[in-house]
Amino acid sequence: MRSTMMQTPLSLNQLLEHANALYSGREVVSRRPDKSLHRCNYGSVYARARQLAQALQRAGVGRGEAVGTLMWNHWAHLEAYFGIPAAGAVLHTLNLRLSPEDLAYIIGDAEDRLILIDDVLLPIWEKVKPLLASPPRVIVFAFSGAPVPSGHEDYEDFIADDASGYCYPEQGENEAMGMCYTSGTTGRPKGVVYSHRSMVLHAIVGALPDVLAASSRDNVLVITPMFHANAWAMPFSALMLGAKQVFPGPHLGGEDLLDLMESEHITLSLGVPTIWLMVLQALQSGKRSWMLVQGMRMSVGGAAVPRSLIEAFDKYGLTIKQGWGMTETSPLGSFTSIKPDLLDAPADELYAIRARAGLQVPLVQLRIVDDEGKALPWDGVATGELQCRGPWVAGGYHNQATDPEKFTADGWLRTGDVATIDAEGYLRIADRSKDLIKSGGEWISSVDLENAIMGHPAVAEASVIAVKHPKWGERPLAVVVKKAGKEVTPGELRELLLPHFAKWQVPDDFAFVEALPRTSTGKFMKTKLRQEFKDWVSKTPA
Repeated sequence: MRSTMMQTPLSLNQLLEHANALYSGREVVSRRPDKSLHRCNYGSVYARARQLAQALQRAGVGRGEAVGTLMWNHWAHLEAYFGIPAAGAVLHTLNLRLSPEDLAYIIGDAEDRLILIDDVLLPIWEKVKPLLASPPRVIVFAFSGAPVPSGHEDYEDFIADDASGYCYPEQGENEAMGMCYTSGTTGRPKGVVYSHRSMVLHAIVGALPDVLAASSRDNVLVITPMFHANAWAMPFSALMLGAKQVFPGPHLGGEDLLDLMESEHITLSLGVPTIWLMVLQALQSGKRSWMLVQGMRMSVGGAAVPRSLIEAFDKYGLTIKQGWGMTETSPLGSFTSIKPDLLDAPADELYAIRARAGLQVPLVQLRIVDDEGKALPWDGVATGELQCRGPWVAGGYHNQATDPEKFTADGWLRTGDVATIDAEGYLRIADRSKDLIKSGGEWISSVDLENAIMGHPAVAEASVIAVKHPKWGERPLAVVVKKAGKEVTPGELRELLLPHFAKWQVPDDFAFVEALPRTSTGKFMKTKLRQEFKDWVSKTPA
């Protein structure tokens, strides 16, 4: 028997058309560099995205060719999210926090034909341009509201022609629609190329009730950079659903974000843990109070979330839910939800579940394997390398041969994370394999120590790295940032940890610093910390 279903290719153009037909009046709000708010709606985004698509085709951008965006989160970047794929081209979001050298390499590797750049980011471009053998054409968007500097092409002029008669190119659902590059912490950044099919499926599953639970009734604050893993594909899901989207632009301080949450009645927001630490510190400062939507969902990814952060936000009636993923997984791999048979569990157990990385989402498969590649049981004890596969998981990298260090022969992505999965299916990331500390032949999780240390009321942030020891090989060093006006001693932190860890796992070494170095996506930059403390010899007695 053969299926009688229509063979309709999945495409982001379908989402754009759907949003315009049903939700054209739904608002899109963006904060400019001067903190003024720009307001438009999905009808405007629809028209201007199609104008952009038409302009790109007229500019000679061919099917499957990359178009870069060097932009903050705002309405024109949303237009590019849909307009570039609508031209048959590939949306290539450029990480504005990377070095000029990395940006030049990425632009060259992707062979960007054209780049859209915010006027306020032109200083970055001026450092990148001399490093390029053949600089692409640049179109400047006046994000600041000021006229585009002379000598540059204006985005508004570029897309000015009416596109009401524009026709999308015929494309297969497996053709490329976008690409992001990995952070390149262990070598050159690598390109991950997404298809129309993978992104539409991701947008649908990401909106499910047991994932982000997004709907047309939501007001979504997209804090996650649009240049980082597709802003977790939220711009695609939100537009598809007709949810209001709010973009903070370059203003990511705790008070700035709280102001937007209050004024725009935000019900769902997305950001990395460091963002939520700043928001919590602003709430706890007592400078003022904000009238926030009770039960606002705060989705977190990019790094493990300390249980203390979850508990602290609960006191304000705000709910943190975390997930796990990476650039190679588009990025959604797992997300936290409480299974029905666990809803009546004791509060302590529920917090423990919420502090894990969640359950594999529909259509994604997870497994943990030992050093020989043998699958390990889901018992919450067995620890091994986390691997995954699914319709939006990369099976290779752009312009590179398949790497057996990253992809197994039977079709799984090797994530580089060390994890356990319990009998209920909840994932716990123990560490990145390169961040585990091997002390006297035994492994210590830096993530577990960091999360526990950040539970101390005087600690703002903490990162744990390995340092040398003459007998044990490696020992943990906790690098700690204290909250303003607060004090804490190494002895107090050890006392905090001892009830929850074996004595040999607890650090004897503590360093207090003003700030922790971060990667371009807001994670703690442990490579830089290891370099800064490379001469530190542990104080642990031999």
